[in-house]
Amino acid sequence: MSEPVIELTGVSLTLSSLAGPVLILRGIDFSVKRGEAVAVLGPSGAGKSTLLAVIAGLERPDQGRVKVAGEDFSPLGEDGLALVRRRAIGIVFQSFHLIPTMTALENVAVPLELAGRRDAFPAARAALEAVGLGHRLRHFPSQLSGGEQQRTALARAFAPRPAVLLADEPTGNLDRATGAQIVDLMFGLRQDSATTLVLVTHDPAIASRCDRIVRIAEGRIVDA
Repeated sequence: MSEPVIELTGVSLTLSSLAGPVLILRGIDFSVKRGEAVAVLGPSGAGKSTLLAVIAGLERPDQGRVKVAGEDFSPLGEDGLALVRRRAIGIVFQSFHLIPTMTALENVAVPLELAGRRDAFPAARAALEAVGLGHRLRHFPSQLSGGEQQRTALARAFAPRPAVLLADEPTGNLDRATGAQIVDLMFGLRQDSATTLVLVTHDPAIASRCDRIVRIAEGRIVDA
């Protein structure tokens, strides 16, 4: 059997707050097989988004081991973690996180340019065309609807063909109809590229489209 593409072992993380240190993740053991789609459900404050941040190397655990796409995060510095993200991890956020001073085409081309791709702009154009935005290449985020901004974010995440896609409430800022379109598009792109998906959502209907549902409460996985 092949190794999991995501593997967390004994991961704990404490973050500071105005009230003092808060234990967010408590001894998390979590693994995802290559090509699997996993939904993470749980109440607000349960640690779902922090779990994704740890998988992405955006937060470092106090204890435990994180391994993604064959890379052990433990010995890596910030530059090393950034290289792993660039090579293997796509991220889609609830709030889009597009660069406001760049066009849709430029936003999608950025990670490709950082990866040294000579075809960054043709590849970015193809990615935007794949999400139905071939006619909006030169528009800035402020000129795009919420759904179009999230389509741009999906194009940016999928353009480098990442091994892993992390999606944190990708429909949270969208109306129901637009959100449904984004979910259909995301799952279609994932299937076409055989990308491993970890999806944080509050919506059981969206979660049911995944291969497996993991529930987290008070920083612990309570049902996998």
